[in-house]
Amino acid sequence: MTLTLLELQQQFAALVPALIQKAHSLGYHVTLGDAYRDPRAFGSLGEFKAYGLPRSAHKQRLAIDLNLFSLGGEFLTDTKYHTELGTWWKAQHPNARWGGDFNDGNHYSFEYNGVK
Repeated sequence: MTLTLLELQQQFAALVPALIQKAHSLGYHVTLGDAYRDPRAFGSLGEFKAYGLPRSAHKQRLAIDLNLFSLGGEFLTDTKYHTELGTWWKAQHPNARWGGDFNDGNHYSFEYNGVK
């Protein structure tokens, strides 16, 4: 059975708190980056208007960027800090994708119709 976009959006939203909790359990502090990218500012799916990819899971409400910080407050920008969390995320759902696999380390998403 193929899931609808709405069903995937609901499953994604339900798993994001677990993602944040997992980051905390790994010893990181987290702030939120981009989640939904409104088409009025970023264009519809397939359209480039501001920044990011024209075909982005953020435009489908299926992605979030997490910023990791050390317990001392250092912003950890290198993808290597996301590796364990990204591996964990991909194991949570068959559609779960981690941006570290495509040069966007702080990106956590669900794939839908080839968009990740």
